Amino acid sequence: METQCLYIVLTRPNTSISKLIKLITKDDYTHASISLDKSLETMYSFGRKHTYNPFIGKFKQENLNKGIYRFCRKLPGMILEIEVSENQYKKAEDLIQHFILNDSYYKYNYKGLIDSLLDKEVCYDDRFLCSEFVYYLLKESGIPDFNISRNLVRPQNFLALRGKIIYEGNLKEMIGSDNSWSLQRIKMGILYQLSLLLRFST
Repeated sequence: METQCLYIVLTRPNTSISKLIKLITKDDYTHASISLDKSLETMYSFGRKHTYNPFIGKFKQENLNKGIYRFCRKLPGMILEIEVSENQYKKAEDLIQHFILNDSYYKYNYKGLIDSLLDKEVCYDDRFLCSEFVYYLLKESGIPDFNISRNLVRPQNFLALRGKIIYEGNLKEMIGSDNSWSLQRIKMGILYQLSLLLRFST
């Protein structure tokens, strides 16, 4: 059976909300996105509708050189490569297309952010947190099941997936202005994988 890959991008932007979440949760990453291809040209998540207004959020398409990322001189992050079946990939692709076609219906789950920080299970059909959306997409595609309410899933939870870390560090150094992977960046990912192998083999 042929396989495809999905890419989960975990980041910690230097926004006020991100800093508040980190202060409360102590997590390394405060935002999660998903991409259908390794170029990360387009990522999908929930976040602020307008760059300068943190109080209106929605489903959106993201790029590491645009929006709030444009103002991050340093962007701590991690990229996870998740191997999936063709059927799972197609299901995720179809779900993303559904959100694109109905983006005006979906809003950022600001109330759910508070519920999540209070460990309160509350889900809404039309509202999502960033990590809640990524988890929903993966679970509905038959990939993971964390056995917790989707609104309680945090970016850090995705580290438990059976995936390959292809990059960890400053994403601004990895992604150039054309948002493409250079040979040097691929080498960095390979070296990181080798360092992990050496660490766990000793």
